[in-house]
Amino acid sequence: MTARRTGWPVPAACLAVFGGLAVLSAVALVPLTALAHQNVNAAIALVIGLPAAAVGAVAARRLPRNPVAWLLLAIGICLILATDGSDYALLAYRIGHHHLPLGLLALGVNQLWGPAIELLGLVILLFPDGRLASRPWRWALGAYCTICGLELIALAVATARAVTGSVLHVDATGGLPATDRPGGWYALAQHIGLLALLAFIVAFIARQVLSWRRSAGERRQQLKWLASGGAITVCCALLAFPSGSLTGAWALLGIAWFGFAALPVSIGVGILKYRLYEIDRIISRTLAYSIVTGLLIGVYAGLVLLATRVPQVHTPVAVAAATLAAAALFTPVRRRVQHIVDRRFNRARYDADRTIATFATRLQGAVELEAVRADLTAAVQAALEPAHVSVWVDGTRR
Repeated sequence: MTARRTGWPVPAACLAVFGGLAVLSAVALVPLTALAHQNVNAAIALVIGLPAAAVGAVAARRLPRNPVAWLLLAIGICLILATDGSDYALLAYRIGHHHLPLGLLALGVNQLWGPAIELLGLVILLFPDGRLASRPWRWALGAYCTICGLELIALAVATARAVTGSVLHVDATGGLPATDRPGGWYALAQHIGLLALLAFIVAFIARQVLSWRRSAGERRQQLKWLASGGAITVCCALLAFPSGSLTGAWALLGIAWFGFAALPVSIGVGILKYRLYEIDRIISRTLAYSIVTGLLIGVYAGLVLLATRVPQVHTPVAVAAATLAAAALFTPVRRRVQHIVDRRFNRARYDADRTIATFATRLQGAVELEAVRADLTAAVQAALEPAHVSVWVDGTRR
């Protein structure tokens, strides 16, 4: 108790400082974005940074010795602060507010976006408890941190040379062309470093995959949370990146940026071990509804295209007919797809449903109360695996 009390004020004070910094940077981003007219960059920073900072703060409060929590908090702060710096630099150097102080500091803070993304590799490696049992992976951690440090030094040197030159150039996003579109020695160092970091991140992902195949119980559920959040983030990235160059209804794909919050949230749930047993159900439901949505969209588009090719059919009638057909197919298709997905990805529920269905079939021909009681007890034991089962019949416990 003495050690715990003496050790707690340090992480508590750090959490208060970093949490306050995250809140202040997020609040400052609102007026800066409105003045600099950088809505897309601000939305991206908030969608990724706020969930990461919030999850990191909650996890650090409950598990102060877990480095993954502090890494998430640092990632969120760096992303939001970098966007603050870019907006402030735009105001100070391009939009005409040349009287603003600390413009050079804003340009330096703007460079935090890259290190924040690099920290995500450490999160993948150290998930969920921040411990590395084998020596080779500890060496890999040291090598990764060394490369990140060298990249940070090169970035600092390139930034210092850019801001101390005879002419200071700031691009349309509030960054430095010398670091955003580098050339010369810094471009070579950046490319080599990024390739090395990418190779390490692929190795970290492979480690988690191998760990998932060898693990069981709670650890397996934690890794499922990580994989689910990563999959949702990748899918949303494929939808969100093209939306910036599209107009009209397709621009609604920009809401896919909100899916980036899935990764820090799933990591937080895996760290805090909250309701891990629900992950199989979430995965099966997500897959089932994704498949059903894709199938119905294909059916709808095919029916509309086929109907509009017929000269006697008007387009509104064809659209209405296709909509009714898709709505009528939704329930049977969903049930069939859910059954197939549960059999593969949610085996526990599939086996439980099959056990209950078998019991219901036997119950139709049962006439003896003792046989019904035995079948009911066996079905409940097989489907739910409780620690104890009791059956009351007419107020009598059996």
